[in-house]
Amino acid sequence: MDGKKLEYKGVEALKELERLTSKPNEVQEDILRKILAQNWDTEYLNKYMGKSATKSVSQFKKCVPVITYKGIRPYILRIGNGEDSSLITGHPITEMLCSSGTSAGEPKLVPSIAEDLDRRTLLYNLIMPIINQYVPGLGEGKAMYLYFVKAEMSTPCGLPARTVLTSYYKSCHFKQRPHDPFNDLTSPDAAILCYDGFQSMYCQLLAGLIHRHRVLRLGAVFASAFLRAISFLERHWRDFCHDIRTGKLHDDITDPDCRSAMLDLLEPDPDLADEIERICGQTTPWKGIVCRLWPNARYIEAVVTGSMSQYVPALKYYSDEKFPLICPMYASSECYFGVNLNPLCDPTEVSFTLLPNMGYFEFIPLGENGKFFMDFDDDDEEDGVPPSKLVDLVHVKLGCYYELVVTTFSGLYRYRIGDVLLVTGFHNHTPQFRFICRRYVVLSIDNDKTNEEDLHRSITAAARKHLESRKALLVEYTSYADTSSVPGHYVIYWEINNTIHPHAPPISTEVLEECCIAVEEGLDYVYRRCRTNDKSVGPLEIRVVKAGTFEKLMDLFIAQGGASINQYKAPRCVKSKAALKLLNANLSGCYFSPRDPIWNP
Repeated sequence: MDGKKLEYKGVEALKELERLTSKPNEVQEDILRKILAQNWDTEYLNKYMGKSATKSVSQFKKCVPVITYKGIRPYILRIGNGEDSSLITGHPITEMLCSSGTSAGEPKLVPSIAEDLDRRTLLYNLIMPIINQYVPGLGEGKAMYLYFVKAEMSTPCGLPARTVLTSYYKSCHFKQRPHDPFNDLTSPDAAILCYDGFQSMYCQLLAGLIHRHRVLRLGAVFASAFLRAISFLERHWRDFCHDIRTGKLHDDITDPDCRSAMLDLLEPDPDLADEIERICGQTTPWKGIVCRLWPNARYIEAVVTGSMSQYVPALKYYSDEKFPLICPMYASSECYFGVNLNPLCDPTEVSFTLLPNMGYFEFIPLGENGKFFMDFDDDDEEDGVPPSKLVDLVHVKLGCYYELVVTTFSGLYRYRIGDVLLVTGFHNHTPQFRFICRRYVVLSIDNDKTNEEDLHRSITAAARKHLESRKALLVEYTSYADTSSVPGHYVIYWEINNTIHPHAPPISTEVLEECCIAVEEGLDYVYRRCRTNDKSVGPLEIRVVKAGTFEKLMDLFIAQGGASINQYKAPRCVKSKAALKLLNANLSGCYFSPRDPIWNP
């Protein structure tokens, strides 16, 4: 496809974006009517709306309950066992998508129909026209985007069960895509589609190094995956240099498609190998390694919102703060939601414009004026939220917090996504939202209820104050509510990198104890009251783990059939015995708060 046709497609995509966001109410009402028309005779809707030949929007809003996964799971299991898709949707379910979340210890399965791929592709096709408005000339080079698939499972009746990104990469939308200079990847498709995580990472990084002078942008789906690639590079750069110098691929790459694709790229290039060896072999820390290896790159693309924001300091460190960090879209396995129309904004300012044609969106009000509250039960009850409490997309208010609820063509009705969003503005007449956190409580011992945002904010503030000032970085963290003793207490697992500066002193016991108290003093009033006054919560504990422990944790969760590398987000709270066993087997030290946190009644 030539440049003029692509430029025209980009202009048309932006025009369509303007049309959709100029009349969101009309688009949303039309989407809901189409969903009801397609799925009118499903068992699920008949249960709540009766067996009428038509189902009205007003009837839907009055009768259909707000649910969590618990409310739809029995239908999904029945379909997975061979019953007809008409239980929940009027179109055939073609696959089940494995969410990164779990239910009863198993990955959540999300139904998907063929048309869902068209909707996802529509959103993908908006990203480059949006970014190209701010960063021109991206069609003149390559993109080193690190993408991964995960081995598929299947339901008892044979439906594929795979991650949403595996679904896309294995579809004709990706494999049969026309050549597009704005999406010219360094990675061969065979490397992306390789199920072996090591071989896929190795080949993709090797391909990125071969094309290092042509790379204009870098990225992965999540910031954590990009940093995992840097860690992999640090361990294997000598092997990469050997392969490039000799033109021979490492013997550990045994996948025949990967070998064939990479041997087409590889040819002896001693000069390139010497360049990479000089850059990677320097004795100074790897600060700025990304911009030295890929000197023409203009930005890094990855999710850096929510829990991924903790990786921003590390991304800035490895890029020497020379690259913008672009977070292009907001999506989940259940539905793709929206795009970032201001891609060069600071990561803390990222907001997403929800596309009103992706699904039907409603919102549970949670608060305003900078505070959100949890006034509905979080115990997976179907009737926890009265339908009358929901707010339509066009009726949300600036500065207010909401939980997102979605209705889709594939059979989710008034389904709680679980994300807390803040309305930050409007594009035309369509609201823009900042992702705040997952709604549900992460830690609780007594009356304390610490959510993901509060935990993340207190930990990052403590790390900034006590670690970064000492030239160390918090690589990753998770938590655990330890109730094996009375009173119970919060356990925070930290992996720390204190080797980034050659003259950085070791992190002392005193510093880590101050980290403990700093985390506690960053938590809310109720927690600090329980700790200081009620004595119903014990001193917070930080357990420092050895380097690489969180990579092992990711491997464990991926092996258990959850997320792929693309989807994986380190859990902010761990409960599984296997995960806790792994973490506790890799401890290098345990530290407790030396005093009570400040609490003013």
